[in-house]
Amino acid sequence: MYRRFLLLLIAGLITVTAINAQSLRIIRNALHHDDESWYGSAESLVTARNVLLLQKNNGGWPKNIHFYNKQLSDSDISEQLVQKKDTKDATIDNGATYSEMLFLANMYQATRDDIYREAFVKGLSFLFSMQYENGGFRQFDRKDGYYTHITFNDNAMSNVLQLMRAVGSNHSLFNGMVSDSLRCLADDSFKRGIACILKTQYLQNGKRTIWCAQHDENTFLPAKARAYELPSLSGAESVNLVVLLMELPNPDQCVKDAIVGAMDWFGANRITDKRLEWYVNAEGQRDVRMINSREGNDLWGRFCDLETNRPFVCDRDGIIKYDLSEIGYERRVGYGWFTDDPGRLFPRYERWKQKHLVFQP
Repeated sequence: MYRRFLLLLIAGLITVTAINAQSLRIIRNALHHDDESWYGSAESLVTARNVLLLQKNNGGWPKNIHFYNKQLSDSDISEQLVQKKDTKDATIDNGATYSEMLFLANMYQATRDDIYREAFVKGLSFLFSMQYENGGFRQFDRKDGYYTHITFNDNAMSNVLQLMRAVGSNHSLFNGMVSDSLRCLADDSFKRGIACILKTQYLQNGKRTIWCAQHDENTFLPAKARAYELPSLSGAESVNLVVLLMELPNPDQCVKDAIVGAMDWFGANRITDKRLEWYVNAEGQRDVRMINSREGNDLWGRFCDLETNRPFVCDRDGIIKYDLSEIGYERRVGYGWFTDDPGRLFPRYERWKQKHLVFQP
């Protein structure tokens, strides 16, 4: 059922960044509903009107839209119509574009109104334009700064590839929406994306590890984004990349080596004796610190040194620190520096090994 696919894909949109996660929950609640009968309802038509209105002329959407379920005034509508031609904020960051496209697919299946199919196809064309020939996806429709990097950050590329795989494999959610030629393009996009994931996996002294949140689109090496997002190994962004690889039905040796290398890294670099603790500081603010503890889930650093694998944190000055207390309050509580998400990989990895690594006569 396409509902299961939709829910699994949406689950990947929640990030470890506290502020962004809040925004994504708003987007998720406005665009995606467990009750299929909601699509086509009067409430959904209000949301659909806004989704169509905010689609840029290049087919993409901006991120962090908080008013999809609101009735807009005439002046608001006029303003958005003018902004449609400003395409520099069209993005795949923070769940944008593919989240709207999933909504449109549901609306089309409920209403069979071609306006949703046409907007979906336009969005698909935008996604194709965001992919380099080497298979990587950039974050924004821009050609400056770190926006051009291959972007795994906040699961941007992995979620787009999930969508491409579903479209390319003729998933029922997209029945009647795409031509055979577009399905072939989506299938090719997915395959090139997987090849890019394999090419960007970081080799540490010849040994496969995991991935950075973003990679240079020419060299494939880990790349810097914002001042506090330095080239590193990401214990967060790498999780869904491993999931994608483990979901391939007939993995070749390159894919198997990539999965084993990543899981070996995760196994060797888990934090077993420290946990995050949220508390109220002396100023009465909600704060976070690292304490010595073995209770709860193990952790991994979101940013780990490319050579030593040591987790680090960073303020807006770009200076590496190794303790949360050494960076300012704003970055300390406003960014997800540690994650327990890799823990969910290990049961899946055991099943994957039994299927693909254990000899079966």
